[in-house]
Amino acid sequence: MSGRGGGGRGGGGGRGRGQPSPSFPRGGSGGGRGRGRDSGGGRRSSDPPPQMAPTQPPPSQMAPTRPPPSQMAPTQPSPSSTPATSSSDVLGREVSQKLTLEPQGVTTTSSLPPSSSKAIRFPPRPGFGTVGKKCRVRANHFLVDVADKDLHHYDVVITPEVTSKKLNRIIIERLVKIHKESHLGRRCPAYDGRKSLYTAGALPFDSKEFVITLIDEDRRKERQFKVAIKLASKPDLHYLREFLCRRHFECPQETIQALDVVLRARPSENYTVVGRSFFSPDLGDKGPLGNATEYWKGYYQSLRATQMGLSLNIDVSARSFYEPLLVTEFLLRHFRITDLSRPLSDQDRVKVKKALKGVKVELQHLQYAKTCKIAGISREPVSQLTFTLDDKRTKVSVVQYFRDKYNIYLRYAALPALQCGSEAKPIYLPMELCRIVRGQRYTKKLNDQQVKALLNATCQRPHDREQNIRNMVKINNFQGDERVDGEFGIQVRNELALVDARVLPPPSLMYHESGRERTASPSFGAWNMINKKMVNGGKVDFWTCVNFSVDYADMSEQFCDRLVKMCNSKGMVFRQTASTRMRSARPDRIDQALLDVYKESTRPLQLLIVILPDQTGSYGKIKRICETELGIVSQCCQPKQAAKFSNQYLENLAMKINVKVGGRNTVLEDAIQRRIPRVSECPTIIFGADVTHPQPGEDSSCSIAAVVASMDWPEVTKYRGLVSAQPHREEIIQDLYKKVQDPQKGVVHSGMIRDLLVAFYKSTGQKPLRIIFYRDGVSEGQFNQVLLLEMDAIRKACASLQDGYMPRTTFIVVQKRHHTRLFPTDPNSTDKSGNIQAGTVVDTSICHPTEFDFYLNSHGGIKGTSRPTHYHVLYDENSFTADILQVLTNNLCYTYARCTRSVSIVPPAYYAHLAAFRARYYIEDGTSDSGSTSGQLAQGGNLEVRPLPSIKDNVKDVMFFC
Repeated sequence: MSGRGGGGRGGGGGRGRGQPSPSFPRGGSGGGRGRGRDSGGGRRSSDPPPQMAPTQPPPSQMAPTRPPPSQMAPTQPSPSSTPATSSSDVLGREVSQKLTLEPQGVTTTSSLPPSSSKAIRFPPRPGFGTVGKKCRVRANHFLVDVADKDLHHYDVVITPEVTSKKLNRIIIERLVKIHKESHLGRRCPAYDGRKSLYTAGALPFDSKEFVITLIDEDRRKERQFKVAIKLASKPDLHYLREFLCRRHFECPQETIQALDVVLRARPSENYTVVGRSFFSPDLGDKGPLGNATEYWKGYYQSLRATQMGLSLNIDVSARSFYEPLLVTEFLLRHFRITDLSRPLSDQDRVKVKKALKGVKVELQHLQYAKTCKIAGISREPVSQLTFTLDDKRTKVSVVQYFRDKYNIYLRYAALPALQCGSEAKPIYLPMELCRIVRGQRYTKKLNDQQVKALLNATCQRPHDREQNIRNMVKINNFQGDERVDGEFGIQVRNELALVDARVLPPPSLMYHESGRERTASPSFGAWNMINKKMVNGGKVDFWTCVNFSVDYADMSEQFCDRLVKMCNSKGMVFRQTASTRMRSARPDRIDQALLDVYKESTRPLQLLIVILPDQTGSYGKIKRICETELGIVSQCCQPKQAAKFSNQYLENLAMKINVKVGGRNTVLEDAIQRRIPRVSECPTIIFGADVTHPQPGEDSSCSIAAVVASMDWPEVTKYRGLVSAQPHREEIIQDLYKKVQDPQKGVVHSGMIRDLLVAFYKSTGQKPLRIIFYRDGVSEGQFNQVLLLEMDAIRKACASLQDGYMPRTTFIVVQKRHHTRLFPTDPNSTDKSGNIQAGTVVDTSICHPTEFDFYLNSHGGIKGTSRPTHYHVLYDENSFTADILQVLTNNLCYTYARCTRSVSIVPPAYYAHLAAFRARYYIEDGTSDSGSTSGQLAQGGNLEVRPLPSIKDNVKDVMFFC
């Protein structure tokens, strides 16, 4: 399991835990500590909030001495020399020690004892925030009390090996039922469905084997399983309590996992398990999503260690499932095939095979229940299929076999058959006799209509969601569970946690002084551009428009005229007439039309306005051609929206166009006044990074990493983005820094971090002395590995530019995919949607007991329940206080270029996500059902990653991803 309360933070092998080595070289400083604090001494944490159960505050820490930033001359980064290369070579060995235990000779006060010699230490909480209006909110966390039990962990081995967790649970359930009194000491164990079994006390043996017999309904015969149970370890509740009281710095994940398995045991037996969630029609209404799919409601559950103690995070959830239909009915609904009496085309047959592979079906023609998993479909229709009977002599057609043996006359013999079994011994089953087994999760990508239907079915106002969460807790009835309460002594409170919070003030935003209003004061996370002009309006002299819409073919001139006037009224300098004639083109001639525009332009176009085709599916192709082949910055417009000539729509387009041609829409007033702590006092670059992965089921498509960085210190508003392809589902960004040996050039340094640092210098004339790195898309189980490898790459990229160049770095993980929700306690202190207000921050009670993290709801609610973003600091050399980092992150959320609203995640991370999403269009055909053309199998079977097409330099110079 990954994540807290469900397994270790280790996140895999390799360098996930780090190896001892010397500390980082700090450009003249002495033996630095893992925390990298300034020379002003350690900071003592403020007292914990009253609601927090453990009372001992985190210890303060001494800081290493190092020269102030002014001693690092901002000289121009230069190509690496031999000494620089040698210093970067040793950085990989030095990174892990910087992040682990303290080097000898460094004095600390009240240092926490280590649990492990290889445990990575993340920065301790530097205190609690105080800025903002105090308030209280409810969180969907439920306090958990645990009795002092003697936990035992046993390894379970079932022979023959079973891959189904459901069958494993049936086997162990049978074993407990038979042997509980005689061999298990009357224990009621909790089983995780795989290899682990937990008890609240020792079993009468350390190792024992049992033989369990089950009746296999599919095969109508008995099956025997040998179950070996062996003592593995004794999870210690004492260390868990020590950790919660901050007398132990490493979270005892084994103990939390044991308790988590206990709490999940009964729902795992009763409901359909998907990851850490449970689903069932008994947990709420189900409904259709279209295309032979439906949604089921359920809940997510995870046990976590928090400041208030052990907390059970419970949230309502919904997922898509296959409807339990006959396969022929599935074809009618999913593929809109209207005539099943006709053979499928080769193209349709491939689509059907992809949609049904791996799906379980139950046979309808037998007197007993039998299920099979679909391995594929036949190339020939059922009417042409034959096979040999068990006598190994008689050959018979499938149609004749079902007629003779079951008196079934097949109606759809023109369809291919479902194929079960192996390729060597295939079993052919007519589609009309197979029904999709109930309760199978639909893992394919949902189309737009299905996504809309799922959101409509699950979107809940905060009050309704809170009530549904309470209902889920009642349904669970932990106190009535013999195993949870009676055996293990675990009690789960019924009330949501009451949490201290604060509402941070919104920042003041600067606009151009020529407008009637020079500043904006956001309210509830929103403002408008009425009477305001962009702080830096871009200039557009060379532009044109191409219209691919058939339904709105005649609106190009009128639409562009209004759009240009809107851009000019907001402070841009936009030439009124197109530099190349505007034109309409057929949707099936996109390539040629764009090439014609490019060839006819006497001067390079600064902007191409594109009115999209009426049918969706062309956007990605247009962006790929413009950005990687022609070097044209484009603004695409939906024809139906454009035809309305709405001022709001035109204003939104103007904001996007302005940043695409090098302008700025607005700037933080504190940035102009040089009042942003840790940013304004010395050149600072803010990075955002993200990795996006292909959709489930796409096993041949690469993952895409994107890194963006601010280019305009001290304003920190303009960002430059770079993208790179990497192996399938690889989370560590591979192209942050690379060093290769070239036969002609020698050692060549490259990578996204290095390129962006050089671009920052060219843009500002200064090299950054501070790095703030917001990393999106990392789960807790990957914290160690991502920090070690990516910090190592950042260090090496810096050292490759200049020997000893090591700007102070703060590494912050941005998490949006979590299940913590915050609900208002005062109905008079909400926004219009009934959600908590924009700027609400929580760093108490439900946050980590010792580490530096917080939840920030930086945006105003629109529909449903707002989801706060979780920020977790994994590394900090800039001595951020809680207030400074929380206010900085919240204020940055008001600088997002595409709208006049604060956004839910910090813009650098948001831009990285947009850039990565855009790059997927470069390698995927928007009309392809397979979804990818990005990888091919190399010799040896490994997937070869094909590099992304290069984005043209003039496109990279602006925020093309907006």
